[in-house]
Amino acid sequence: MHLMDGIIPLWQAAVYWIITITTIAIYLFKLSKTDDKERKVVYTAIFTAAAIAASSISIPSPFGVSMHFFLIPLVAIILGPLSAIAVAFLCLIVQFLLLGMGGATVLGANTVTIGVALSLSTYIFYKLISELDNRLSVFAGTFMGIIIATIVQVLILLWAGVANLEMLMLTLIPFYMFIAVIEGIANVFIVSFISKVKPDLLKLEKI
Repeated sequence: MHLMDGIIPLWQAAVYWIITITTIAIYLFKLSKTDDKERKVVYTAIFTAAAIAASSISIPSPFGVSMHFFLIPLVAIILGPLSAIAVAFLCLIVQFLLLGMGGATVLGANTVTIGVALSLSTYIFYKLISELDNRLSVFAGTFMGIIIATIVQVLILLWAGVANLEMLMLTLIPFYMFIAVIEGIANVFIVSFISKVKPDLLKLEKI
């Protein structure tokens, strides 16, 4: 889901950078108001490292293109949507600097899709369905988060005029829908495991 430098106009990239900076500023403000900020920072660092590791592992897919797990939906469910956005932002910086994924000008756009859209939509759907069934809410949150993030990326590419809707619908949507199902199932097992071995992790204040 990483966009590369040069794929979108610089003035559009600036818009996404403004959204990203604003969101990170809100996160830092919220973090400063939490009672256990040191613990939150530690968990944020741990999940950032885990997300970087997960994204560096290429997994074969039926589509002939290697896939990478996001891990951001899991962070949104455990730490909250703003924390997940911060993790995504830090992860994208490291991926760009060390792994050659993404780019400097499109870091804002990538954060909007992999961070803002993915985290907020995951958390919203997770909370909406959590009253009905916890496992279903984890799966639905993860699935819908990835799908909505994909739609946001499609809109970014259409606005930049670098692709047509038919091509994007035939390539991005099926591919990320497949990833959404796999990661959704994986997150159900992960959250279930955490609830048994470290239930206090799921009770952290969400920001």
